Amino acid sequence: MGSRRMTFGQATLEAMQYAMDEDPNVVVIGEDISWGGNFGQFRGLVDRYGPERVVDMPISESLIVAMAVGASAAGLKVVASMSFVEFTLGAMDEIVNQASKFRYMFGGQVSVPIVLRASDGVRGSSGAQHSSSLEGMFCNVPGLKVVAPSNGDDAKGLLRAAIADPDPVVYLEHKQITGQRSEVADGDHVVPLGSAKIVRPGSDISVVTYSNMVNHALVAAEELASLGVSVEVVDLRSLVPLDVATIAASAARTGVVLAAHESWTFGGFGAEILAQVRECVPDQSQLRTHRLGARSAPIPFSPTLEPAIVPGAADLVAEIRRILAV
Repeated sequence: MGSRRMTFGQATLEAMQYAMDEDPNVVVIGEDISWGGNFGQFRGLVDRYGPERVVDMPISESLIVAMAVGASAAGLKVVASMSFVEFTLGAMDEIVNQASKFRYMFGGQVSVPIVLRASDGVRGSSGAQHSSSLEGMFCNVPGLKVVAPSNGDDAKGLLRAAIADPDPVVYLEHKQITGQRSEVADGDHVVPLGSAKIVRPGSDISVVTYSNMVNHALVAAEELASLGVSVEVVDLRSLVPLDVATIAASAARTGVVLAAHESWTFGGFGAEILAQVRECVPDQSQLRTHRLGARSAPIPFSPTLEPAIVPGAADLVAEIRRILAV
């Protein structure tokens, strides 16, 4: 299969088109959907599929998710745009108490095949209310699946898998990479949920991460290579379900693990990654584990303060040099 160079947003648009062409029960709802959404990731869908399948909704996240839950329980597959991830907080009852629990509370007779698409992470001076990484919150809710692609190819494949999944999936798309270009597989393309990927092999340290931090890790790994440091980068792609086997195998190979993310360090998903490593790697005698995340503060608007709170490639280089005493 060949590939083409396209943006992350264009890749997700292709995934939407394949899903909607394949199944007439796939519908899209959200605010400003008819003109393409905040980042153009729904552009042209209303012209292709009509307003009955691409539905503009009022500015009410609780109403959007409530409609998605009801429609999906009645047989539709709903992709709901939540715009910024912070806006999901206005619909947490519908997400946590309804969508995630329907299959359990109805004894498996009802599934809720919805995909909640939300833009997360820092974009650059977007302010504290538009710069959060809340994946840990969703990962803590049984019944929800959570994915966070780092590139267009995985974005396309994971969205196809998320739409096909019978359970609710929180699909996180980082604000900084929706416009980034990469090689994306031609045609229909599926990346199974729960499958991590070694995007750069290495022998000295494993950086286990996801979303845009993968791209920072690759930049850091390239810089550290000039110092003779071999960095293995593990792209989780899917947080729930989590590919523990790939993480543990990488940890066993290198003996040193750094879990990194943009979300706050305290209580962040990195702690879960390292707990899994500690539980699943047989030989713990030489294993070292570390984590890197944001400082415990709201994300600043200031372009000077923002990188002081949220780690990037330079912070990864510094932390790896500290860990390995380079």
